[in-house]
Amino acid sequence: MRFLPVGPRTLLVELADLDATLALFDALLADPVDGLAEIIPAARTLMIRVGPGFAADGALAAQIMARQPAPGTVRRETQVETVEIPMAYDGQDLADVAAHMDLTVAEVIAAHQAATWAVAFCGFAPGFAYMTGDDPRFDLPRRPAPRTRIPAGSVALAARFCGIYPQDTPGGWQLIGTTRVPMWDLSRDPPALLRPGVRARFVEGVATVHPSAAIPQPQGQAALTVVQTAFPIVFQDEGRPGQGGQGVSASGALDIAAMRRANRAVGNPSDAPVLEITLGPVRLRADQPVTLALTGAGRAMVEGQAMPAAFALDAGDEVTIPPPPAGMRSYLALRGGFDVAPVLGSAATDTLAFVGPQALTNGARLYAANNPATAIAVPEDQPPLPKPGEVVELPVTLGPRADWFTDDMIARFLGQDWLVTPQSSRVGIRLEGDAITRDDARELPSEGTETGAIQIPHSGQPVLFLADHPLTGGYPVIATLLPSALDLAGQIPPGARIRFTAAAPFHDMKVQP
Repeated sequence: MRFLPVGPRTLLVELADLDATLALFDALLADPVDGLAEIIPAARTLMIRVGPGFAADGALAAQIMARQPAPGTVRRETQVETVEIPMAYDGQDLADVAAHMDLTVAEVIAAHQAATWAVAFCGFAPGFAYMTGDDPRFDLPRRPAPRTRIPAGSVALAARFCGIYPQDTPGGWQLIGTTRVPMWDLSRDPPALLRPGVRARFVEGVATVHPSAAIPQPQGQAALTVVQTAFPIVFQDEGRPGQGGQGVSASGALDIAAMRRANRAVGNPSDAPVLEITLGPVRLRADQPVTLALTGAGRAMVEGQAMPAAFALDAGDEVTIPPPPAGMRSYLALRGGFDVAPVLGSAATDTLAFVGPQALTNGARLYAANNPATAIAVPEDQPPLPKPGEVVELPVTLGPRADWFTDDMIARFLGQDWLVTPQSSRVGIRLEGDAITRDDARELPSEGTETGAIQIPHSGQPVLFLADHPLTGGYPVIATLLPSALDLAGQIPPGARIRFTAAAPFHDMKVQP
């Protein structure tokens, strides 16, 4: 068992194999460690987050180690939910799978149906479950080249896993069939059909699918209309942490401090949903009298006049938010709040997983919740934001996979200024510089990734994960941004440069007695 650093409130536990990982996962669920907030299981690791006031340190590692089951311990049998999934065996790779297993197609189908598939962990996309079977013959390679699009409902195999794609997505697994059973349905509670511990059995047939319940839509007179926006506008709040069991990342505002300042400026609770605006220009029309606040990168203009942080509009007035000279994202709050339906307890729009309200474009209408509001806060100073061409220093913890790189590559990672490219988004900042390379071609089994993780793909060009990043990843993470720097990272525009700084070299975490 190894303990690898991720950040002040997160660590990664590496174990020998999937069985040992799931055994420790069971043990931690049965006898929780004080302060533990979330566990993200994966193929050979558990990513463990602690709550506020707790630290992911050697003392936590000691408590986790004390719960490790003895070698050879059989996983505790509990009453589990078993789901029957009707499917058609019409996958493009079914014949290739049969050839690899040295079976006929009919024998592959019979073996797939005879196996009991247990959900080990979730990731990749909401509702995507990594299921392990009890037939070792299903240890299959991925396809040599991934497909750019795999249709939703595709049943696929890779390594020792079976999975069902919940939405259209790229992927490299072997396709053996399709099912109409939705893996992710927001009208269900919980939305994910397959979750850790659930078992599945496959049968040949066609499922009867009932329409999903519609998400409630706001009623009455609109408060604002989006007249023009250069980029889609999204609702954001503090996100939806704790949903890793369904394969859902937290999402939320990229600059949470700016979001909270906007809400305080109009007397809202600091975590009320706001609009996150990327760059500009944006024009909004008031359809009734409203009081607004804008914080972050942008400045509100009404009839050519710059507005203070909080300002009022009459019906018919328009506010313009020009492209900001520094920073990248602005936050607009409405006194009394926006009327927007929460999804999994949050109004945050996850642009990668398509969870939450739809993004807003030209013509979108926004409605007022008219919630109780308090006195507005004293105007607050906004921190300076980075501009294109500037160098921004971001502090990191080296790890959890810094030891996959040589000392020279670590020095190259920390010793250069990385260019922020226009291909960046809420999912992550794509960087450009002298490539970080590895001498070997080892594949990393999928494992949990934290917000702020800096992943090194085969190209050697880092990707700094932001709030909408995938829950799990298969490329080594060389370092992870400190949580205190996430707001600043969310404001770095294309054309700026980033220099990463580390206070200490990489090493495994030491278990403290």
